[in-house]
Amino acid sequence: MKAPGTIALVGSGEWLPVMLSVEKELLNNQNPVYVQLSTAAGQESQARLKQWKNLAQTQAELLNAESRWLPVFDHQSANNPEYAERIKGAGLIYLSGGDPTYLAETLRESLVWNSIVNEWENGASLAGCSAGAMALTTWVPRMRIRIGKNNEDVKGLGLLPNIRVIPHFDRMLGWIPDIITKYLINTPKGVTLVGIDENTALVGGINSWTVKGEQSVWVLTHDGREEFKPGQMLTTY
Repeated sequence: MKAPGTIALVGSGEWLPVMLSVEKELLNNQNPVYVQLSTAAGQESQARLKQWKNLAQTQAELLNAESRWLPVFDHQSANNPEYAERIKGAGLIYLSGGDPTYLAETLRESLVWNSIVNEWENGASLAGCSAGAMALTTWVPRMRIRIGKNNEDVKGLGLLPNIRVIPHFDRMLGWIPDIITKYLINTPKGVTLVGIDENTALVGGINSWTVKGEQSVWVLTHDGREEFKPGQMLTTY
């Protein structure tokens, strides 16, 4: 068995030219098979899902990799043995953005998620952007309020128990002013809370990370925030 692969937690920019270099690095010395899931967007329109697929396939072509964009959008497709099988042999597996709680609830304990973890444990790189990054941790806040439905926060996929992520950090406070407070209240001792700016990634895992991309990553505590710029390393608990 190989060592677990590299992880990338991305603030925004999946499958766009601005983050091509990060995805290229994640595929370096890997099998050129790029497994791409837009599960977090599973409640969006067919037109939007087609856009996600086109972005994914175009990025894979630029990377000279085989695109395996899997239509995993609900519990049934997440437990489709065919889709779980197609994850095998991946060099990079990528969870794109959308609704983080829907992503966590759809993939948790599914055949597809088990296959993703198995490939990562055997050396494949794994990336999550925005909702994808949030869901890889152990706790995911409910970002979209639904009238007449359960709006409680949910368990994440649990791959990264010692870190929690606020994506789009340079813009998120304008969207949800109390987001840092909500996260700090729900971040226990021994867990590092990070804010990742747009077009920026935190690459490494499980405890040692390097900032990549255009902007910054911020470590957030009750005492304030510490900035880490591209090229700088940070260590989580």
